[in-house]
Amino acid sequence: MNDLAQTTVAPIVSARGLKKHFGRSEILHGLDFDIPAGRIYGLVGHNGAGKTTTLNALLGLTSYEGTVRVLGEDPYQKRASLMKNVAFISDVASLPRFLRVRELFALLTNIHPNFDQAKARGFLEGTDVKMDARIKNLSKGMIAQLHLAVVMAIDAKLLVLDEPTLGLDITYRKRFYRRLLEDYMTEERTLLITTHQVDEIEFMLSDIMFIRDGELILHMQMETVSSKFSQVLVRPDQVAAATALGPIYSETRFGQTAMVFDGVDRDRLAPFGEVTTPTLSDLFVALMQRGPAK
Repeated sequence: MNDLAQTTVAPIVSARGLKKHFGRSEILHGLDFDIPAGRIYGLVGHNGAGKTTTLNALLGLTSYEGTVRVLGEDPYQKRASLMKNVAFISDVASLPRFLRVRELFALLTNIHPNFDQAKARGFLEGTDVKMDARIKNLSKGMIAQLHLAVVMAIDAKLLVLDEPTLGLDITYRKRFYRRLLEDYMTEERTLLITTHQVDEIEFMLSDIMFIRDGELILHMQMETVSSKFSQVLVRPDQVAAATALGPIYSETRFGQTAMVFDGVDRDRLAPFGEVTTPTLSDLFVALMQRGPAK
């Protein structure tokens, strides 16, 4: 049979009506989204917007209301079995600092069925991280390299990264993401990343989600962003005419006015000034100050 249902691939992550309360406060307000396999998702929001709470729900680290499935399982009920196929970096300092690197690898070999110690050692070749080094004596950048080697040596289908390069200098950040792309990412694996340095990962994202005050205000493939949103550096004599088309955001920069438009044909915008696609940072600023994008 060629029934469509038989050929449809189930998403790696699926959420319907995802809510979370802390006391009387509702932190997540009924999120609905799917994350297919083989994609690189960016989840972006201000501090307190609900990013980490969303990740914790997907990882089974917190209870929730609604329906969540990760690899077809309820993460809160099946967390132990799911962790065989899910890897997570929440902070580069979360490794057991009292262990030596070789002791960490031995421990992981005993407790994680999908950890490949030979691969982990290979990923550390050419770095300053030595097998006899005690983790507490490593620099922050070296700990990031070690943590990345650990997760890349786990044959996981989903890798969740919550601010994975926080506090690292730009050299280590770029190296971290380059190694993810070159040594880890495949068509069968999915990455979900939260970060404040959104412009640094824009080049690698396939999809973007913006979360504000516990609500998803944007969930879109990156290739669609350029067809939906436009940014115009408006000439001074065209500001009034451009404003009449209803920009979703306007800002004066060094005496020039930059406007972001949603769904306006670029041919209509061209007479006002230079038309480009807004960076994710610019789009984030624009959408944080308005209602959900339609």
